This record gives sequence, C-alpha cells and structure tokens, in this order.
Amino acid sequence: MNMTVHAATTTNHFINLENEYGAHNYHPLPVVLDKGKGVNVWDVEGKKYYDFLSGYSAINQGHCHPKIIAALLEQAQKLTLTSRAFHSDKLGEYEKFITAYFGYDKVLPMNTGVEAVETAMKLSRKWAYEVKGIPENKAKIIVCNNNFHGRTLGVISYSTDPTSTKNFGPFLPGFENIPFNDVEALEKAFQDKNVAAFLFEPIQGEAGVVVPDDGYYGKVRKLCTQYNVLMIADEIQTGLCRTGHLLAICSEGVKADILILGKALGGGVLPVSAVLCNNEIMMTIKTGEHGSTYGGNPLACVVAVAALSVLKDENMAANANVMGELFRQGLQKIDSPFIKTIRGKGLLNAIVIKHENKDAAWNLCMEMKRNGLLAKPTHGDKIRFAPPLLITETEVAHAVTIIQQSLHILA
Repeated sequence: MNMTVHAATTTNHFINLENEYGAHNYHPLPVVLDKGKGVNVWDVEGKKYYDFLSGYSAINQGHCHPKIIAALLEQAQKLTLTSRAFHSDKLGEYEKFITAYFGYDKVLPMNTGVEAVETAMKLSRKWAYEVKGIPENKAKIIVCNNNFHGRTLGVISYSTDPTSTKNFGPFLPGFENIPFNDVEALEKAFQDKNVAAFLFEPIQGEAGVVVPDDGYYGKVRKLCTQYNVLMIADEIQTGLCRTGHLLAICSEGVKADILILGKALGGGVLPVSAVLCNNEIMMTIKTGEHGSTYGGNPLACVVAVAALSVLKDENMAANANVMGELFRQGLQKIDSPFIKTIRGKGLLNAIVIKHENKDAAWNLCMEMKRNGLLAKPTHGDKIRFAPPLLITETEVAHAVTIIQQSLHILA
C-alpha cells in the first residue's frame, strides 16, 4: 500500500510541475517516462510499457538505438553548431549522403517537420513565379481536407480542424482545399493555371490513419506532370520505412517533385528535417532568402546519417511490412463490438472505436496503459498504433493480447 501511494505521489509531482509551469497545449496520458530502449519505455516507478506511438513516428529505429547514440556522443564532444555563417566538415557529407539515398539533386536541411513544410511551400511559390511563370502573388497551393502539416500560422491557414484555427486568424491566402483521395477534385482544381503545387500526406496520420485507394499516388503523379504542378509529398510521418516502404509513395513507384522529411530522420534523438528536390526547384532560392540557425548543424548531420543507415542496414521497411500485417490480422481476430474499423499500412495503423461514450477511446488508452501499452487517441474516437519498426512477432502478439484484454473497460 505504501509503495502504491509513493508511486502515485512521484508521478503526480512531475505532472503537477508541468501543469504549474508549462503551457497547457497538450493533454498527455498521466504517465511520466524516464527511460526507453527499443520498443519499450519505463515510467518513474519502473513500470515497463510497449511504446505504440513512437513519438508520432519519430522513433522508428527504436528508443536510444546504440548506433545512433554512439554517433551523437562522438560528434557532441567535437562540434555541435557552427550556424551557416561558416562551413562544417559534416554538412557536405550529409548532403551527399541523403541526396543519393533518395535520388534528388539537392537538400535544404531544417530542424522540425513544420519548418520543412514551410520551406516546401516557399520553394513551390518561388518556382511558380520564376520557372512556371505564374503572375506575381497569384500562386496557389492545393491541399486536402483533414490535413495535418503542423501548427505554424502559415500551415494552419489551410487546416480544416477548428482546434487548430479558432481565434488564430487572419490567415495566409493562396490555398485551396479539396477532399483527400479524390482524383477528380484534384484535376478540377488543376484547371486553374495559377496552381503551383499539390501538398498532401500520402496517409493522413492525425486524421486517424486514413489510407487512400490503391493507385492514388500514381494518379496524382500523372496529373501533376500533365498540368505542370509540383507534387509535394509530406512524408514526415509516413516516410522512413514506417508504412513498409522507404516512403509511402514508393509503394506505387512514384517520386515526388518535393519530398518533405522529419521525425525519424533525427532517430528519436534530436529534431532533424529536410526538403529534397532537383535543381530546377531548389536553385530558385538564393543567398539570404531562407535559412535557420540550427539547420544542417554538425550534430544533426551525423545523427541523420546514422538514422538513415540503421533503417537500411537493419531492413526495417521489410520488418514493418510483415509485422504490420500480423498486427492487423491480430486485431481482426478480436471479437469486439467496440472496434468499428481497422486500417493502416506497415506499422502505421489505427482503430476507430464505436461507443456511445465520447471518451471511450481515451478510456481504452487508459486501460491499455494500466496493462502495459501506451497509445493515444486522435480526433476523439480513433487510436493510432505505431510501434518502433524493430518490433518482433512475439511482441506484436503480446500487444494484441493487451488490446483485447483492455477492451473490457468499454463493456
């Protein structure tokens, strides 16, 4: 009894500190973590959990991967930051590595995912005026309903989520929303000759892992080529082996004009993001027109190379594909009236909860936490399941058992 009280007191201490001194812009599960290894995390009382969120897919390689940590520690003792006022011995090597890795001419390194999205937006507008010949200040970017590309003012200007937009206006113009997974709506939007780009998530993660129809990526690529519109793939969450391929759009052999990466590019260690494209687009940006103090810092460069190397060396795309299929098969065998929908690709999956209680998904996540699995609801009735990509068949089976046992809380 005393140990239980002590545990609750310790957890509450850290949560109360955050509540008192931090902004209230998140609503976390009431668990305080202090250790991670592979697919597992431990709380301050020593309880072990499966991490089935992976930092919103930022920890694809697993917590504290030894090769990534080793690269971090070695570089951290030599040089961490120069700013772009000077050259470093790591930036050019990283740029050569990542452009060859994904097959593009150039990379523009940034820090966070949303910075990379903003960079892609600026690049597409610059290209629109200087290459395509769209009249000044007329360029338009087509986006999808229910998108999530971050929370900067520029990005929420085309969000359809009231939580992201209420009382934050006025917003940036130059965007048009269409339904996701609607090729006809996309072609109709392309009739406007001032359209510069189509920005989309290959799978809408925050919306609840909404997977488009087979062939969608190929049709988007064809239309973008036909109408001379840049195809911008936001692979921040879907990329880097998460869906069973290096990139989600690789499942249809498609290549974007502008590729946006983040999250797992930093190996779960520090923020690293990147925008990749060919010279025709990238070289429209000239000296002083865009940048970031920390973008391309030596520490980030070394970590990103290690993070990408681990993905390939350990064949994580193939494992994500196989384990994701086993996970969905396991969920489908659960006989529960409360699971309305199961969807996903690779190890980016979600269930939609069917229940009269609007807090049912949250309550299920709380029960799974008690049983040793951490996941988080999105948009009320949806729960994402995205463990690190090195998860094993035994661990997948155990996780499915935890989910099945936890569903009783909804009865």
